[in-house]
Amino acid sequence: MNLNNLTIDAARSAVAERKTSATALAEAYFAKIESDDPQIGAYLALSKERALGKASEIDSMVKKGEELPPLAGVPLGIKDVMVTKGVRTTAGSKILGNYVPPYDCTAVSKLEAAGAVVLGKLNCDEFAMGSSNENSAWKPVHNPRDLSRVPGGSSGGSAAAVAADMAVATLGSDTGGSIRQPASFCGVVGLKPTYGRVSRYGLIAFASSLDHIGPLTKTVKDAAIVLRTIAGRDPMDSTSADLPVPDYVAELDRPVKGLKIGVATEYLGEGLDAEVRSAIEAAIQKLAGLGCDIVEVSLPHTSYAIPAYYLVATAEASSNLARFDGVRYGHRAEKVRSLSDMYRRSRDQGFGAEVKRRIMLGTYALSAGYYDAYYLKAQRVRTLLARDFENAFKNVDAIVAPTCPTAAFKLGEKVDDPLAMYLADIYTVTANLAGIPGISIPVGHTKEKLPIGMQIFGKHFAESTILRVAHAYETAA
Repeated sequence: MNLNNLTIDAARSAVAERKTSATALAEAYFAKIESDDPQIGAYLALSKERALGKASEIDSMVKKGEELPPLAGVPLGIKDVMVTKGVRTTAGSKILGNYVPPYDCTAVSKLEAAGAVVLGKLNCDEFAMGSSNENSAWKPVHNPRDLSRVPGGSSGGSAAAVAADMAVATLGSDTGGSIRQPASFCGVVGLKPTYGRVSRYGLIAFASSLDHIGPLTKTVKDAAIVLRTIAGRDPMDSTSADLPVPDYVAELDRPVKGLKIGVATEYLGEGLDAEVRSAIEAAIQKLAGLGCDIVEVSLPHTSYAIPAYYLVATAEASSNLARFDGVRYGHRAEKVRSLSDMYRRSRDQGFGAEVKRRIMLGTYALSAGYYDAYYLKAQRVRTLLARDFENAFKNVDAIVAPTCPTAAFKLGEKVDDPLAMYLADIYTVTANLAGIPGISIPVGHTKEKLPIGMQIFGKHFAESTILRVAHAYETAA
């Protein structure tokens, strides 16, 4: 048995049936990380003591014949923007270089309560700001499918770890596409739930009204298993939804015949790579062959999504990152002349170029005289984008679109052109602005063997529907 190439079900079954132990499984993944990660750069910190302690606990349950939890012994990785008690958490930034949190993120707590073994913390763009994982303060992440290319961002480490078999599944965060875009670039499954479906407690905030936690996995079923585990109301997060959590796994095999699948003309226009277009069109035909009704829909305000997103996101980032001032925690500059000098130097030394850029953009958009012209107008456009989806979903059950306009690009290719980098998110930011769920699944490869991803959007809290459609495609393909 190849212990590094298992799905969640297969890993749990192997432990339950004593084909391997949870400890042996964890050690196999740590060995794989030690062997392969120096070339990839997916991990920033390992939590061996914590992982092996949990694995030993699972093995003890197996020996006693006790009923095992749903993720018993499954090795997982956590994006470094989610706090973990006793394990260094940096958000990919020097300003939090030595921060060791005193508590766990709710999503992490739920995974461990379900028996998961947390291997460590995964590399990411600093404070989740980026589309290539080149903005990490520590090291860039390389795409396991082609080490000369980016894995996507900001959850590049999370996607790369799954693609390189260095974790069975991982958690990422998605503010403008940061789960789905790296999933597409690395050829794995990435799910962004509805806003409020998963608690954000313990997620280091970038843009509070746009941030989501979700899984990156090898299969759609694995994504459904992880979502079922981490979803639900959390009293520690006032924005988490007080709604029942369906059994996403049980609903996967419901037939998709008769479902209406929308294709938005705005997502297949200028700027879409020809190979990506071909793969998406073939996937749409595959869904039609499964009995889905393909319906053309329009999302007329899509062209305004990028400017609206980068005004809302940077404004919220400017506010959220004000807490990193060198006083309470994190990096503090030395040999300062005054309190204001300490603030300035600490932030200048601790933040990277992209974070500084977004703080400045957000501060400008919120400043007196510009608030109405920029931030308020962006919020109004956000409402129009949400209304576009509401109108489209009156006629369809789900909407399909490319995840990204191209396959993974070369490391360094766009690092000096922020606007070109921002446009890599053109198909993903709309779901965050509207708060709807979206999943990216692999639907093919370019001639250079680079993965291509397709998104499936659903109505608010309709994760079951998009998971069904994704699973039906995955099974057929």
